[in-house]
Amino acid sequence: MPATYDLVLKNGTVVNQDGKGVRDVAIRDGRIAALGSIDPASAGEVVDATGLHILPGVIDTQVHFREPGATHKEDLESGSRAAVMGGVTAVFEMPNTNPLTTSAERLADKVSAGTARMHCDFAFWVGGTRANVDDIPDLERLPGAAGIKVFMGSSTGDLLVEDDEGVAAILSKTRRRAAFHSEDEFRLRERKGERIPGDPASHPVWRDATAALQCTERLVAIARRTGARIHVLHISTADEMRFLQHHKDVASCEVTPHHLTLADDAYGRLGTLVQMNPPVRSAAHRAGIWWGLEQGIADILGSDHAPHTLEEKAKPYPDSPSGMTGVQTLVPIMLDHVAAGRLSLARFVDLSSAGPARLFGIARKGRIAVGYDADLTIVDLKRRETITNTWIASRSQWTPYDGKTVTGWPVGTIVRGSRVMWEGDLLTPSTGRPVLFGEALPRA
Repeated sequence: MPATYDLVLKNGTVVNQDGKGVRDVAIRDGRIAALGSIDPASAGEVVDATGLHILPGVIDTQVHFREPGATHKEDLESGSRAAVMGGVTAVFEMPNTNPLTTSAERLADKVSAGTARMHCDFAFWVGGTRANVDDIPDLERLPGAAGIKVFMGSSTGDLLVEDDEGVAAILSKTRRRAAFHSEDEFRLRERKGERIPGDPASHPVWRDATAALQCTERLVAIARRTGARIHVLHISTADEMRFLQHHKDVASCEVTPHHLTLADDAYGRLGTLVQMNPPVRSAAHRAGIWWGLEQGIADILGSDHAPHTLEEKAKPYPDSPSGMTGVQTLVPIMLDHVAAGRLSLARFVDLSSAGPARLFGIARKGRIAVGYDADLTIVDLKRRETITNTWIASRSQWTPYDGKTVTGWPVGTIVRGSRVMWEGDLLTPSTGRPVLFGEALPRA
């Protein structure tokens, strides 16, 4: 009989909005075409997924792929290769490149550079600045735009908007959910003297929990005043979680694998390799972030993949740059937490696929359903593997988890029906396309 479907995944355990169960997934023309018991003779290709779990494609909504401007440590191709090697099917990339992504022209350049070159699908955050405020209603609706991103701390030049008036001007123009790096720049400037040369453990002393909480409190107040929706990135404190539980009508928030996994004892082992903004903090703050995740306050996961070369990271603190790789390790690190009983597989799916689709209005992604893009992350929950630097596909080729053994591993990455990665091999040439959003669909 002629093939009805391009690909059928047989006998995998599908994890979806209706629970989990063994069923087949049929794919045609890049979309999910049928679920259930499907005749393998109807498929052009059949993959036996017995013993594997089929998840909606993981979406990482915070990565820094460094192109243009710093491609010696990452670019759109290498960063997206790392993504699919780790089971990630789509990414949102950040605007603090050189030049900055703050105009229609710069966004179009990135979309062009990523199309059919990136291995996963993509969108790009557009930086909100004092200079482009009047353009924001148009910028946030352009093809490939994830929305507006604002740095209230930890940036330089035109991307830093640290004052309430500047933030309010931006939020008065946004209609989509805007994302924020929330650390109080005024407090950071005051506390620079807390940095101890050569001691990266002083990083969370300088960038203390008060700097994060103060900024998030200011941000929520501005959002209420302007009637805007906001998204607080990389929550690093228990205090913010306790505060944000009272403001879920206007504020969503993201947690990261490194803030859920590492604590300040890591500075003694890893030195500047664990240096991030906002910082990895005490075990008590880590426990508070887990509490926020368990209570449903945390909305999504993001890796904050921000690579630097080992040579750059080897500079003595505070001359060392903040950032670490993370997009490739997001899935195995979080599956290891699933194996340890810290969160359910269903909660992981909500944090990594359904949640991003819901928060940002992503079209046709985030669930396994007929008519949706065939974006699938296929995992072996029982497989034990050791994460190593040699496995990392990022151009920077290192991870703070080097030598860590985990339970749970990405076996396959399918992007719009194409098996891009399978069993650690890159199978399909780059086919990445811009993610579509319901609030910014192209007009016919």
